[in-house]
Amino acid sequence: MKIKAKILADEKKFLPIIKGVLCALSVSLVAILLFAFLLRWTNISDTIIAPINQVIKGISIFVGVFFGMKKVKKNGIINGLLIGFFYTIIAFLVFSLLDGAFKFDRSFLNDLLFGVITGVICGIICVNLKKF
Repeated sequence: MKIKAKILADEKKFLPIIKGVLCALSVSLVAILLFAFLLRWTNISDTIIAPINQVIKGISIFVGVFFGMKKVKKNGIINGLLIGFFYTIIAFLVFSLLDGAFKFDRSFLNDLLFGVITGVICGIICVNLKKF
């Protein structure tokens, strides 16, 4: 019985992370789709695409961490880090599949670092927001 309880406790630790990653991915997909429609129907410069993509990733990670850690009261740094890390990897895979090309280069490592740092910051903020 104790082993089964421990397995269930371990699964509950990962549930907020999975929920956060899926939420962040959903927000990202919707935001990128809306941005693509905006690009299609307006004359926005191509130089603005990369900064807007970073903003979308940052907002997606924040929303994912916020909703994923709704019931979590501690370990904001670790949970935020894991949500940012796994979101970045899964988003890379999803958007690479949609694009039809996988490019493992420096920009992927920069995105991974950005996702982890953003996740950590958002995890700290979200855990401490619940104390008020």
